[in-house]
Amino acid sequence: MTNQHVIEQVKKGYGTAATEKTGLAHREIAKAFGYTDADLDSLPENTNLGLSCGNPIATAHLQEGEIVVDLGCGAGIDVLLAAPKVGPNGRAIGIDMTPEMVDRAKSNSAKANQGKGYPQVEFHLAAIDKIPLKSESADCLISNCVINLAPDKDKVFREMYRILKTGGRLAISDIALKKNLPDEVANNALAYLGCISGAISMRDYQEGLTRAGFNKVQIIDTHKDLNSYALVDNQVGCCTPTMSTESSGLLAMAPEETSCCSPSKEQNIVLDGLRELIQKYDLNEFAASVQVFAIK
Repeated sequence: MTNQHVIEQVKKGYGTAATEKTGLAHREIAKAFGYTDADLDSLPENTNLGLSCGNPIATAHLQEGEIVVDLGCGAGIDVLLAAPKVGPNGRAIGIDMTPEMVDRAKSNSAKANQGKGYPQVEFHLAAIDKIPLKSESADCLISNCVINLAPDKDKVFREMYRILKTGGRLAISDIALKKNLPDEVANNALAYLGCISGAISMRDYQEGLTRAGFNKVQIIDTHKDLNSYALVDNQVGCCTPTMSTESSGLLAMAPEETSCCSPSKEQNIVLDGLRELIQKYDLNEFAASVQVFAIK
């Protein structure tokens, strides 16, 4: 399977997720990975898609006037939480390669701050291995369960190093492997979309950042429960996308075959796929939610 094929599948899956409504289950997932009720109450409706694996804002230590860049910003949850911390003299910038996500993030941004928005917020449609920002322009980089989706992680790490100022820092939430995945998970497209099968080991993560030039790299297991993604179970009916085997060995998504669903049920193609895997495997046995810190 080529890198471009992987990218197109990720864009398709997250493009679908960007159009879905959210509910209580998505809130509970976010809380399981470190968001507070106060965080979530401050956001416009449908900003939290339940796709996080941590809360990078809680560990980024953002300061007034800083420039923070969110790699893979999704619907804008972390950018909008960062905006009041960096203030009107700072900038909170979101990067995402999925047009539907960028559109949703812009819409959410306009509704944020009691409908006044944040002038310091901006979003760019771009891949995280080709960021449309000047070199040494950011004080802090954050990301939330996205770098594991990138086929060429070394390229992403080099781009991160490029745009950070000297002395700048990373505060990333991600998923890393603790041991090899079962074949059914490793070769599952929905597991890739769910940030599991595209993950690398903690050691490889640390070595990749070091090769890119970063110092004081730390990969910390947060011991968050990855099976929390199954909390979405009560929000879906028969809507799980069917899967078919491709010649590449990966499983293809077929969301068009979900006509049995009641339109009143909520569906998230990414979370539905994870829910199926969690019914068979304890994801915590193979992978971990991690916090990643480093300095340029």
